[in-house]
Amino acid sequence: MSLKVETVETADYIVVGSGCTGAIAAQTLVEAGAKVLMLDVGKQDNKYKPLIPDKDFLTIRETDQQQYRYLLGDNFEAIPWGNIKTGTHLTPPRQFMLDLVDRYLQVDSENFSPLESLAYGGLGNGWGVGCYVFSKPELEKIGLDKTKMMSAYKTVSARIGISGAKDDASPYTIGELDSYQAEFEIDTNAKSIYKRYLEKKQTLNKKDFFLGKPALAILTKDLGERKKIAYNDMEFYSDRDQSAYRPWITVEELKKHPNFTYISDSLVTEFTENSDQVTVKAINTNTNEKASYTSKKLLLASGVLGTARIVLRSFQSEDKQLPLLCNPYGYIPCLQPTMLGREIERHKMGFAQLSLFHDPNQQNFDIAMASIYSYRSLMLFRLIKESPLNFVDGRIFMKYFLSGIVVMGIHHPETNSNSKYLYLKRDETAITGDKLKINYQLSDLEKQTITQKENDYIWAMRTLGCYALKRVNPGYGSSIHYAGTLPFSEQNTAYTLAPTGRLNGTRSIYVADGSGFKYLPAKGLTFSLMANAHLVAQSALTE
Repeated sequence: MSLKVETVETADYIVVGSGCTGAIAAQTLVEAGAKVLMLDVGKQDNKYKPLIPDKDFLTIRETDQQQYRYLLGDNFEAIPWGNIKTGTHLTPPRQFMLDLVDRYLQVDSENFSPLESLAYGGLGNGWGVGCYVFSKPELEKIGLDKTKMMSAYKTVSARIGISGAKDDASPYTIGELDSYQAEFEIDTNAKSIYKRYLEKKQTLNKKDFFLGKPALAILTKDLGERKKIAYNDMEFYSDRDQSAYRPWITVEELKKHPNFTYISDSLVTEFTENSDQVTVKAINTNTNEKASYTSKKLLLASGVLGTARIVLRSFQSEDKQLPLLCNPYGYIPCLQPTMLGREIERHKMGFAQLSLFHDPNQQNFDIAMASIYSYRSLMLFRLIKESPLNFVDGRIFMKYFLSGIVVMGIHHPETNSNSKYLYLKRDETAITGDKLKINYQLSDLEKQTITQKENDYIWAMRTLGCYALKRVNPGYGSSIHYAGTLPFSEQNTAYTLAPTGRLNGTRSIYVADGSGFKYLPAKGLTFSLMANAHLVAQSALTE
């Protein structure tokens, strides 16, 4: 690595990362008039993006001679024939999210396979856009204030655009949120399930199951230059109309402000702090040269694992163990026989169609949840690989099964334990000089609870007319929901965060991602991460 060091005088605030939390935190700072510098690696897809036409999935399949390039990939990278692991679901136009990760974010683990990104917009490029308002008990256990979070939820909802519905699931999705767009249209497959739910509602409710539409960060009416959803079923490939929120959309708008500067190809590695400024050190990912930047305050929003690396390096804390939270996750392909052989409508969307919640204690706390998807645009070859049939027969059967395929993804709540942790280990072969070591193990009781919950969900789906075909465990880390490495604490304890998001033991270092969360509900956490990032940025402005 070059020893050349470039020092650049910068801004009042440095924000690290352009993902969901970095984008929202930066917007809050910029709108307050602060001078903000965002440091980011910022990899983008310039290969497949220009190839994808503004047409619906079926029209593309019927007419585009170049479709194989972005549906399968020039190197057939969309067809992994090995074991399923975190990230194998990414389509070719989304795989830029993984660029340079193996080089700069090295992980060493025998039982945990995380997904990280150095992309422009971070993991938000592949976010399923589910938005869930956490309940008061959930927020309290996380370490967040409900009143402040409700205000922040409203702010973020107005910024990104959320569509939702009032139904049996809404206490678990939109909660008390009153600022959202009209509900989206579910497809024929989901309508059949929902109709069955209304018929079997008494039976399912007695067993504490509640079904409804998820709240999603998609537009059902135009918002600024962003267009409402066209139901082209191309959400896994293209963001052309920007109907689904991606954090780079916010960053692009921020670039229009004179008090915002964006610098790409910058991997932040550590920081130092003195009485009146922070110095941030970074590696240029094009040249491997070092650079440093100064500001009054620093906001880390580089993702939980990335932030852990930066903090541990900055405190020179090799081998210091930090706790780790990650929602256990698995998915179950199901078959709805009444839909077999039916024609699939041309216009639909690929995101989750329905959400199913199991709340035995009726407290909206410590519950598992399932997102229910129909299946088409991710292509049949992915399902055939997981079927018990050979490829030739599987292709024939799946062609007729496709209209009745339902994929249920189940997330489970997560709490701390001594067997879930990470630390930084010195490794001179890595460009950064270290690797992140991770250990993640569930107790026998946790495993038994997960199995029982999944059995309960299989029963519920069978009651809804859908029959489980197979359980798939993609491995620990596959939920891509990470948190808890620097837990909130009102005590000025090292490696914890103050309730405001300030890193305890520092004057001007703030963490705007999920590092402070002391608990992970099963519900998708991205909406809450963005709300918290807004609050952290407000604290950085006023403290």
